[in-house]
Amino acid sequence: MTATRTTGDPGLFGPDSVTWQAHGDPMMWIAGIRALYLQALHPRAVRGVTQNSDFRRDAWGRLMRTAGFVGTTTYGTTEAAERAGARVRGIHRMLGATDPDTGERYGVDEPALLLWVHCAEIDSYLHVLRRSGYPLTDAHADRYLAEHRHSARLVGLDPDAAPADRAELAAYFTRIRPELAAGAEAHEVDAFLLRPPTHPLLVPARGLLWRRVARLAYDSLPPYAHELYGRPAPEPATVTRRLRLAGALLRGIPARLRWQLPPGHILGAMDRLGPAARPAPYKLRP
Repeated sequence: MTATRTTGDPGLFGPDSVTWQAHGDPMMWIAGIRALYLQALHPRAVRGVTQNSDFRRDAWGRLMRTAGFVGTTTYGTTEAAERAGARVRGIHRMLGATDPDTGERYGVDEPALLLWVHCAEIDSYLHVLRRSGYPLTDAHADRYLAEHRHSARLVGLDPDAAPADRAELAAYFTRIRPELAAGAEAHEVDAFLLRPPTHPLLVPARGLLWRRVARLAYDSLPPYAHELYGRPAPEPATVTRRLRLAGALLRGIPARLRWQLPPGHILGAMDRLGPAARPAPYKLRP
């Protein structure tokens, strides 16, 4: 096997990280949708989306921009990752939201809101990957969380404020739970994720494929999230079985074929660092 090139910039995480291996898994797409469902349960955070975003008109563009950010910060050069983070911080500084009950105006870059978005995202990535059969041990999960203090810093958080292991992440969710609710904005996101706008010719595919993906992402939420959304929680064993089946099907697609899809960051990283930089679960260090 060709060795990883030592002259290339490995970026913020590098090929030896848990993040590098895990983010190459196709179940990250389902995990990303779960994160959107979870993030919508913080009333102040979700207002920052619904009052500023064009997600209703540009669903796929928003999804690809999010995927592009994760791909750049994971597999891009250090300069590209820092540039992506600066762009996100700049956008957040200009945006605000208004509490309809009190009239309070607040910035979407409040540290508490950034921390919620970060934790909901990282928790979703870990949860879906592990539950679908990706071989992440508890030690891997702790390393993953510690690594993502990098991504916390990129969006404007103090890295020391982000959970560094599973115990800190669990403690955070326990603390934040009383602040969560499924208001009108959360239900708007829920409805949107089940039926995102699409070309009329693609409506049958949306019903056949996308709706199943969105439901699987929703079903993988924690029990309190189902309670807040007001729908019965599905049987956990059934959800786990479906996640493992989805993982097996998606992982059965040749990686080189999957990585041809935009934004193509993994292939770019392999061109920069050499073929041995290819992400794969068997490369996870104990």
